[in-house]
Amino acid sequence: MELNKEAIDKAIERIKLCEEEISKGIIGQKSIIRQVIIGILSEGNILLEGVPGLGKTQLVKTLSKVLDLSFSRIQFTPDLMPSDVVGTNIIIKEADRNSFKFEKGPVFANLVLADEINRATPKTQSALLEAMQERTVTVGKSTYKLAEPFMVLATQNPIEMEGTYPLPEAQLDRFLFKVFVEFPSLEELKSIMDITVTNKKVEISPVLNGEDIISIREIIKEIPMSESVSEYALKLILATHPELEEAPEITKKYVSVGSSPRGAQAIFKAAKVKAVMEGRFNVSFDDIKAVAYPALRHRIFLNFEGLAEGVNPDDIISKIIEEIKVV
Repeated sequence: MELNKEAIDKAIERIKLCEEEISKGIIGQKSIIRQVIIGILSEGNILLEGVPGLGKTQLVKTLSKVLDLSFSRIQFTPDLMPSDVVGTNIIIKEADRNSFKFEKGPVFANLVLADEINRATPKTQSALLEAMQERTVTVGKSTYKLAEPFMVLATQNPIEMEGTYPLPEAQLDRFLFKVFVEFPSLEELKSIMDITVTNKKVEISPVLNGEDIISIREIIKEIPMSESVSEYALKLILATHPELEEAPEITKKYVSVGSSPRGAQAIFKAAKVKAVMEGRFNVSFDDIKAVAYPALRHRIFLNFEGLAEGVNPDDIISKIIEEIKVV
């Protein structure tokens, strides 16, 4: 199939504008911003992890202004109920009879911020599962379709243990990316202070709407990937499985469960977006290596030995990339 290079060039231009506009509201964090944009254009949900005060919530709020989409924020707490997320049936009193009407919850938006998602109980966390995977919500016997595009951007704090509930493996697998938000540099801290403790105001303008995002996604799907590159990506997935004979030694030693096929889907989709964002019309081995970290770090589950020795999933991914040779 012949590529529509003019459409791809226009998409690249719009994505760059989006990146620049987000950077007005978020100082530094260029890599984080890029990963979030890649995740959104890959039709995925994103989990942002970092200590408090690094701008995770601010990033999502800025993103909601740059993307002309409906936005809702859910502050997850231990007493939050599933109905507070998806909605509930309410009784409507009429003259001759009573009837039920479904009152939609905050999940009915294009962009949903699930703030501090690990503070809610597993029962409430699971209320998002169907929405994240199927883009539908089922209440009672009725199923409601969510508007497209639909994305969940969740935040969590890795250092607090009390009053938190680790996300179950099934829910983690519904996130396309897990992105680590790191502490800013000295220069970035200075710029943050200039904006936040003065009267300076930053105007954020919308750049992309829902139709634009859906259109760009369709264009990116046409980007080709050679058989050798796609096979390399699949070999990375297989190398995360300790039960396979050909798995690297580090996987057999420290990994309990490897990535699901969703990990491969995440790498394929994200690598195509990364190639387009860099102005290329084909996917390279380096694209696969770069997106492997956010796509796999939450899909590799350590065994007791790995946890006891403080092994980091990113270290395992690095070793796998080092061992799987490019053909």
